[in-house]
Amino acid sequence: MLIDRFLEDATEVDVDALSDGNRCVVMGIMEHIEEAGVHSGDSACSIPTFTLSERTLGEIRLATHQLAKRLSVVGLMNIQFAVKDEDGTPTLYILEVNPRASRTVPFVAKATGVAVAKLATKVMTGMTLDELGIYDEPVPKQVSVKESVFPFRKFAGVDIVLGPEMRSTGEVMGVSDSFALAFAKSQIAAGTVLPESGNVFISLSSRHKEEVAVLAKQIRDLGFDILATAGTAARIEEAGIPVTRIKKIAEGNPNLLDYLKNGEVQLILNTPSGKGARTDEGKIRAAAVQAGVPCITTLSAAEAACMAMAALRAGELDVQSLQKRYAE
Repeated sequence: MLIDRFLEDATEVDVDALSDGNRCVVMGIMEHIEEAGVHSGDSACSIPTFTLSERTLGEIRLATHQLAKRLSVVGLMNIQFAVKDEDGTPTLYILEVNPRASRTVPFVAKATGVAVAKLATKVMTGMTLDELGIYDEPVPKQVSVKESVFPFRKFAGVDIVLGPEMRSTGEVMGVSDSFALAFAKSQIAAGTVLPESGNVFISLSSRHKEEVAVLAKQIRDLGFDILATAGTAARIEEAGIPVTRIKKIAEGNPNLLDYLKNGEVQLILNTPSGKGARTDEGKIRAAAVQAGVPCITTLSAAEAACMAMAALRAGELDVQSLQKRYAE
């Protein structure tokens, strides 16, 4: 019998490290943008981290070194941590330890400019980290954001909510000097075009209702008009933010499906209270995919999207190859 404890609103962190059996060097610490509970292969993540404190990062590095030594790892090791704020103090949990290479290794290599897999191969054939000249954790000079690519457009009617089962079929990467622009680039590469104007539909689950006013203010400050059903709209109105109320699907017309058909919704922010293609929420998310409207289903990704839209307005994107960047 396997008993799991579920951590709500925790931040997941992936760590890739290289060990020769005696000494361990962290090669990359990736902070997931989606909260813990979304499969690591489906979650967007950033190198370097963007919200974790130096104290938490120090605990992560110490735990990584101790695990590598205790497990006698020779080669690559991947650890998945969760960081949860408990009474104002971040608590570190270990979700999984894998004494092998992970799918994140290519991303770490591109983000840091270090040929991680090549070094790991040499370590596994008997060379030490000292012989390879590997002493310190690589410090990236830019922010790199990895985003997952999903095939939802090919499966009409499927609910797109992310969870513990991996559903992505590819990965892309955005690089910039700021987290906001790196995230924006990753969205563009994944085929998600964040809007510049129009209507944004907001519907948050009951456990996220406290954050709805903050999110709505960010959206409104960007010049968007807000649409919401009664429950979410009431919270937004309490904060003094203008919002247009629309009906739930079960309440008749006009509802969000009508707005989508008419091209009157440019972005959907929906944290689910239920899953499944037959639920009202599932129908909305499926319709958004077929209409080509970006639909974001986690609060953390919604906050990142707001930052990205603000950054896109502030300046133009630049493009540079990884080869040129590392040659410099």
